[in-house]
Amino acid sequence: MYPTFNIQGDLVLVEYQSVRNDRLRVGDVVVARSPTNPKQAVCKRITGMPGDVVEVAPQYDFQPVRHHLVPRGHVWLQGDNLANSTDSRIYGPIPLALVRGKVFYKIWPVS
Repeated sequence: MYPTFNIQGDLVLVEYQSVRNDRLRVGDVVVARSPTNPKQAVCKRITGMPGDVVEVAPQYDFQPVRHHLVPRGHVWLQGDNLANSTDSRIYGPIPLALVRGKVFYKIWPVS
């Protein structure tokens, strides 16, 4: 999530009611269980909700723009550092059940 959050050392507050009450929205930063390693957590921004069509820009000039429909019960997550982020562009939409909470405040470092 760099540049919004540092690679390590940031301390954030996470609330869980938004996940339980279906109040997540595009633009929210969430903590989720990694779909590739369940022992790890990831911090990513929601860029697509169920039913949304997400446009994925090509990594290289010769690649076409891709479009993905986010299925029911899933979200599309992307890191803010698109050049160096493992996110839904790699592993696809993730189940909402993997989303643990919504980040609402960055405590450290003080900005």
